[in-house]
Amino acid sequence: MDIIIKPVITEKMTTAGEKLNRFGFIVDRRANKIQIRQAVKALYGVDPVAVNTINYFGKHKSRYTKTGFIAGRSASYKKAIVTLAKGDTIDFYSNI
Repeated sequence: MDIIIKPVITEKMTTAGEKLNRFGFIVDRRANKIQIRQAVKALYGVDPVAVNTINYFGKHKSRYTKTGFIAGRSASYKKAIVTLAKGDTIDFYSNI
């Protein structure tokens, strides 16, 4: 099971990373906090102090088009906010 799917790189998370040393990740919905902590430690080599998780449920979306009514749903996902110890940091742009 691949725990970490992708990092969350938004203006809000970038500010939290700079000020509070918190970093966000989209993670597998079945993963728990212990598994997320181990995955971050293995992938980035830093020791998380705290892990908070948030479940986002998909919203129903609909729109009217020329061809008729289209209804669907956005995807559900789980987000993890990982707080690191002072002095530790994660650089998402180092691989580019």
